[in-house]
Amino acid sequence: MSATILVVDDEENARHYIDSFLTAQGYEVISAATLNEARQFLNTESADIVLLDVKLPDGWGPSLLEETAQLPAKPPIILMTAYGDIDMAVDAMKNGAHDFLQKPVQFDQLQKTIKRAEEIVAMRKELAHLRQEHQHQDFIVGKGQKINNLLHQAQRAASASVSLLITGETGTGKDRLAYIIRQIGPRANKPFIPVNCAAIQSTMLESELFGYEAGAFTGADKRKPGLMEIADEGILFLDEISAMPFEMQAKLLRVLEDRIIRRVGGTKEIKLDVQIITASNRNLPAMISENKFREDLYYRLKVVDLHLPSLRERKEDIPEFVGLFIRHYNAKLGVNINGVTPKAMEALISYNWPGNIRELRNDIERATLFCDDPLIDLAHLPSEILSPCIPVPG
Repeated sequence: MSATILVVDDEENARHYIDSFLTAQGYEVISAATLNEARQFLNTESADIVLLDVKLPDGWGPSLLEETAQLPAKPPIILMTAYGDIDMAVDAMKNGAHDFLQKPVQFDQLQKTIKRAEEIVAMRKELAHLRQEHQHQDFIVGKGQKINNLLHQAQRAASASVSLLITGETGTGKDRLAYIIRQIGPRANKPFIPVNCAAIQSTMLESELFGYEAGAFTGADKRKPGLMEIADEGILFLDEISAMPFEMQAKLLRVLEDRIIRRVGGTKEIKLDVQIITASNRNLPAMISENKFREDLYYRLKVVDLHLPSLRERKEDIPEFVGLFIRHYNAKLGVNINGVTPKAMEALISYNWPGNIRELRNDIERATLFCDDPLIDLAHLPSEILSPCIPVPG
């Protein structure tokens, strides 16, 4: 797919001259005559490459270098000017410009610099793809029917954008499942905001979720949108929901019912379209019986209840996890481990994994780090995994 190029030039003839050439080369071209038009486009759309005139009617073109530096996908910027000199070119390159062209632009030079910019764009996209794969690569469908049924339910729930409650022991991959739900649903390209309720002070949780107005409390010197507001049209993932204070649970229930929030210290109602996914490693019904969790909130959260089995309940998937983690840490640590010995695999399968997938991942990372052989063996595994496999002296 050809790159999208934003051409920013106030001279109509020069803009048309460049547009025609780039369009003939198969690029998608967007034109802007002012700095403000360019800003408006970049704030709502995305361009792979920007061709930018230096002197524009409403401002200094290179000021866009600093502004685009904050964009998630920073486009390479090629400056064009009839007034440029060597000093300006050097300054522009220091401030992040990809290249510098004198006007009138020569097509052969333009073509070369566009090709180099395309290589940078392709590299960035590939790195972003690899980071995303590595970040969420430790969720495996596996061979068991339970996990396959669970993913089928997750897919239907994602399509309907209903509230979900993910339960399971620590380390089973609840956060990964939440991310998968985002990826397979209609909100895949919308915000995904994870919040660990246990990591935020109870007194701060309301202002973090709902935001606050200036003057709402000491230190609130300006308005701040909350995480729910930021997640509008997307997904808010509340991990460790059991840690949410009881009084805050009532406020969350009201948001789920009305889909409206008010910032702390404010009166304006803000209507939201947010899918709520929550997760807990604690027994919420038991907490309800102890008056530590609201029963009405519990049933409102679990429109769909997805329970992730522990690793000891899906031991048939351990070899697949081990292979996945070895490949990951081979690339990360720059080593070349081919696998594990049969005895080591037997030990891994025999172990009960109280820390679940997270513990297995950490142990494979450790083994990969200290293994100088082609295969991970018993000697590379932690002692707690080996103890059931060591013969008892008779």
